[in-house]
Amino acid sequence: MRLRRTVTSLVCTAALAAAATACSGANASRQTVSDYEVTPTSPPAKSGLGSVTWALYAEPYTLDYALAYDYPPNTVLANVCEQLLRVTPEHTIEPGLAVRYDRPDPRTLVYTLRPNVTFHDGTTMTADDVVASLKRHLDPAVGSPWASAFKNVKAIEKTGPLEVTLRLARPDVLLNELMAASPGTVESAAYLKKAGKRYGTAQGGVDCTGPYALDKWARGDSVTLKKFPRYWDRSLVPKSTSVKFTFIEDPAARTNALLSGTADGSYLLPSASLAQLRGSGKGMVLFGPNTAASDLAVLNFRGPLGDVRVRRALSWALDRKAIIKAAAAGVGVPAKAPAARGAWALVPKKTHDFYDALPEPRYDVAAARKLVAEAGATGKKVTMVTSSLSPDISVVANAVQAAGRQIGLDVSLKTVSPDAYSSIFTDPSARAGLDLVLTNGYDNTPDPLEFYQYLRTGDFGNYGKYSNPTFDAAFDRANAEPDPATRAELTTKLQRIALQDLPSIPVYEAPYSVFLGNRITGAPTGIAQLYYPWAATIGAAQP
Repeated sequence: MRLRRTVTSLVCTAALAAAATACSGANASRQTVSDYEVTPTSPPAKSGLGSVTWALYAEPYTLDYALAYDYPPNTVLANVCEQLLRVTPEHTIEPGLAVRYDRPDPRTLVYTLRPNVTFHDGTTMTADDVVASLKRHLDPAVGSPWASAFKNVKAIEKTGPLEVTLRLARPDVLLNELMAASPGTVESAAYLKKAGKRYGTAQGGVDCTGPYALDKWARGDSVTLKKFPRYWDRSLVPKSTSVKFTFIEDPAARTNALLSGTADGSYLLPSASLAQLRGSGKGMVLFGPNTAASDLAVLNFRGPLGDVRVRRALSWALDRKAIIKAAAAGVGVPAKAPAARGAWALVPKKTHDFYDALPEPRYDVAAARKLVAEAGATGKKVTMVTSSLSPDISVVANAVQAAGRQIGLDVSLKTVSPDAYSSIFTDPSARAGLDLVLTNGYDNTPDPLEFYQYLRTGDFGNYGKYSNPTFDAAFDRANAEPDPATRAELTTKLQRIALQDLPSIPVYEAPYSVFLGNRITGAPTGIAQLYYPWAATIGAAQP
């Protein structure tokens, strides 16, 4: 997924006078975190709880799985709706609502469904429900951002009471892996028909198969889930009776809610508060595996950034280490490629080899200035969008503006509302007049190929309409390769092309973060929580 995360991080109160200064004037009050360990889970719960309150940084804009394309809706839905396959906290893929899948030939995927799975209304899941759920992504009236994941699908058919077959126009390994994310979500066909256009709203609700059922959505206030007593997976029976999600957009207010105990926990913590939360004695801050990297996505290849020399110069002018201190409280590393190291979980034994072989990002302002001059772009205007949606957006935007000035580019910042910023990633018309935007590209699966599909010609996530026939051919070859190790090798070619062309300029990557108040434990710590039923494992920290 190539969507701007709307997490809150560090407010940088002074504009960057130069890339190297990284919020000069704010250094005295800024606290950074230098020592941290990445683990996939927190200590297991000792006993059950009556209720848990969880703070989200924003209210979900929908609970329709077909439209869920960002952290808030997926964080809630992970506990309510399920997919044919499942991503684990260790970022592997295992059976979910399908007990197995078969590939009788390169263009056919057959899913054998789990028997005796019950929807929250008491009805039993069948192949008809799966067919209806998957087909919604192909309905233009639904407007699913996941439609491009089905680009190679010719037919979705019921081939038995508990069997569904996908027939493809060409081999598509990634489609199968995405059955562990929103594209593979299963909803009751009868409920979809009953709810109609209200489906996924506070009025229409949802009816899925997860360990929790939707109890109440009070718009502007909270979403409450209740334990589903007939959940099929006995290893994930909820330890807490209910989970209440509250929406706290202000990072300071969210931090105070965690410190006061008003909220028991939260993912994607404000980086400005990491040191305070860690030293408070009110709970624990944990860091988990992450597949995300903060990148600068080019939105316009017809302007100055259409010349790869200008894109490369801008990359060379970024002081990434200073940006990490200002935007992520020092928790992170410079990104070597558009897809983060954490996205390379497909072949764990070779992940380090694939990523460590990449050079460190170059920082050379003089060489960057020379490149801009060679491209005839000195004095040319580049418009980058910024917003109050998240403080790290303004931090990076100010850094880009300062870096641009150092190398001869006129980087103009256009401030838009939080809603308008989010629209950039779903509405092409919202990108008009913009050249650059900060994104947070993350994989839903352990396969780095998923990230690079969004640079393929015509893909929904290809915001700037980048097109390279060599890249497209390399992608199709990798996507037809069923062997994970071989596919990972082929994906390195895509990575090389992306680094050469820079349609997306890597900036930095940081681990996932979670705060667990003293009374709770058991939550997964990493980005897999977007689809894994993470709330089911939360319980009391004490017997």
